[in-house]
Amino acid sequence: MRPPKPINPALLKHAAQREEFAQNRIADAITAFAGSMAFVYIHIIWFACWIGLGVEHYPFGLLTMIVSLEAIFLSTFVMISQNRADTKRQVLADQQWRTVQEEDDQNKQLLSLTRQILALTQEVRGYAGLAKDNHEQNEQLLNMSRRALALTMEVHARGTGDLRTPSSDRGAAHDQKEDDA
Repeated sequence: MRPPKPINPALLKHAAQREEFAQNRIADAITAFAGSMAFVYIHIIWFACWIGLGVEHYPFGLLTMIVSLEAIFLSTFVMISQNRADTKRQVLADQQWRTVQEEDDQNKQLLSLTRQILALTQEVRGYAGLAKDNHEQNEQLLNMSRRALALTMEVHARGTGDLRTPSSDRGAAHDQKEDDA
C-alpha cells in the first residue's frame, strides 16, 4: 500500500523533484515494500521452506549470510527514508516561515492603514466641531469621510482576502440620498 500523495504544494514540488531521479524512485519502492506486511510474510515462507526442505543444514551459514546482507541494505534504506522525512520536514518548515513573514508584512500594512483611519477620524471630528455652517468645510469633511470609508474598505478587503477596490459610486450614492432628503 502506497502512502497518500501530499496535498501541500511545497511537498508536491519536493516529491516531483525527488521522482526525477531513478535512484530515488528505486529507494522509495524498496523502502515501501520492506516496510510492508507482504515483506514479513515472504520472509516467513522463505525461512520455513529453507529450513523445512533442508536446503542447508544447521547452523544455516548461507541463510545467515544472506539475511545479514539483507539487513545491511535494509538499514541503509531506513536511513535514506529518515533523510527523506527530514527533508520533507525542512520543506514544510521553510514554507511555514515564508507564510509567517508574509502575514507579518500584511499585519504591518493593516496597522498602517488603521493608523491612517484613526488620523482621518480625528481630523473629521475636529472639522465637525468647527464646520457647522461653513459649506466649504462641509465639503472637506465629506471628502475626508470618503477617504476614511475607502481606507476602511481597504482594511476590510485585506483582512478578508477580498482585494476589490472601493467604488467611487458609493460616495455619489450617499450624496444622492442626502439630496433626496
